[in-house]
Amino acid sequence: MFVSMSLSLLPLVKEGDTRAIARAISVVENEAAGYRELLMALPESETPVIGVTGPPGAGKSTLVDGLIRELVGSGARVAVLCVDPSSPFNLGAVLGDRIRMSDWYTHPSVFIRSLATRGSMGGLNPKIIEITELLKGAPFDYIIVETVGVGQSEIEIAGLADVTVVVVVPEAGDEVQTMKAGLMEIADIFVVNKGDRPDADTFVKNLRLMLAPTFHTHSEEVPIIKTVATQHKGLDTLVEKIKEGLTHLYTSEKKYWLLAERVYQLIQKERMKDMPKERILEAIKRSGSRNVFHLFALMEGEGEVRRQT
Repeated sequence: MFVSMSLSLLPLVKEGDTRAIARAISVVENEAAGYRELLMALPESETPVIGVTGPPGAGKSTLVDGLIRELVGSGARVAVLCVDPSSPFNLGAVLGDRIRMSDWYTHPSVFIRSLATRGSMGGLNPKIIEITELLKGAPFDYIIVETVGVGQSEIEIAGLADVTVVVVVPEAGDEVQTMKAGLMEIADIFVVNKGDRPDADTFVKNLRLMLAPTFHTHSEEVPIIKTVATQHKGLDTLVEKIKEGLTHLYTSEKKYWLLAERVYQLIQKERMKDMPKERILEAIKRSGSRNVFHLFALMEGEGEVRRQT
């Protein structure tokens, strides 16, 4: 009975019913009965995922608020997942920064959900892949994932987002140096927020120099955009660069790598740790599927065969 109840949410999710979407997320997050059947029934979708990450205090929430404004203003429907620190008492989300997005909670074109990290060291909710894929089954044009600023381990966002935006501020010189081995390589776009401060131009120049050794990991130079999110300055340019990045994604090998990374993360959680990423990538290309859970089931089956032989 419970399986059918979970699956009964799917038609409403596809229609964009916000209550059904919220309930379906809770089903997945809490691994309620029937949650895997719900995930396996999701349609294939290429709804783009925009990751917004960076150190604490960089203005990520204010920037996301501005991104919502720009995208909704162009007629888009937007879903936002805000991953917050966990309460030490009940592992629920601490919603301190969400007040900055309060204008959008009742907007018909916007769905916002706060998720707790639940102790995850990577700055993301343990069910973030599943929840993101669930939102792809709803009629949204964009999905934005804003992560907790927890440092270098936050590179997990690279495997989740189609375009990763790293937000820093002019005073973040030391922090940028410490995350050079992680976030520097995975950023598709760098945003220097609070760009009206006197030292912003100097910081942009220094950031470009720090990025120089990582340019070989990208097909072209990583854009660095100055914004003043509180005044909505530079956000139109940021949206333009995000859309350019998404266009390049669909004509590049990266789309396969992203699928492989998502499937690999699911496999890791199921303790199938001996499955190499290269094998996952080849299976994805052979199958032609874009459904993460169908691909996971395919690799899960191959893993069972390997264990029996």
